[in-house]
Amino acid sequence: MKFFVDTADVAAIRELHELGMVDGVTTNPSLILKSGRDIIEVTKEICSFVDGPVSAEVVALQADAMIAEGRRLAEIAPNIAVKLPLTWDGLKACKVLTGEGKMVNVTLCFSPNQALLAAKAGATFISPFIGRLDDINLDGMELIRDIRQIYDNYDFKTQILAASIRTVNHVTESAVAGADVMTAPPEVIRKLANHPLTDAGLAQFMKDWEKTGQKIL
Repeated sequence: MKFFVDTADVAAIRELHELGMVDGVTTNPSLILKSGRDIIEVTKEICSFVDGPVSAEVVALQADAMIAEGRRLAEIAPNIAVKLPLTWDGLKACKVLTGEGKMVNVTLCFSPNQALLAAKAGATFISPFIGRLDDINLDGMELIRDIRQIYDNYDFKTQILAASIRTVNHVTESAVAGADVMTAPPEVIRKLANHPLTDAGLAQFMKDWEKTGQKIL
């Protein structure tokens, strides 16, 4: 499974990129706001060192305006994935932009039928929002499993990008369910390395090593 990092924080992206943990980046208007930077400027900087897809989201609501914004965003770098909402206008824009050879990430997906429409429109990525479904007592992982089954049934090439990931368990479950990609905040990716038994084992090793009175350097 590919790892995308869900942030516009360049320093955090660089840290994870240096460890080989970044296959791509996703941003959205809320993350751009949090960064306090111009969308074109920060997206261009991210693309300067991340080779994989970098999602940049349109803010228009009508198809023609979405297409125009998508074309402008795609000019930033060859690896831009234009992020479009899963609305009827978003699907229209997706069809046009993918027809022009641009990568498109269709976001805010909450049902298998929406995912089916996105694949039919030629989306490069579909972004089901796991956490937001969990918030209203629905099973976000069931959506990933259903989309996987549908896409496999008909050999759709659209990649499933598990989004709105809140916990390390979401990452594990997305991988088991067959998501092609997951996108998560930097802090969630860092937490994947944590386990209480690792901490306990290391503490015991250090305690025993101290008793030997030895040094390596």
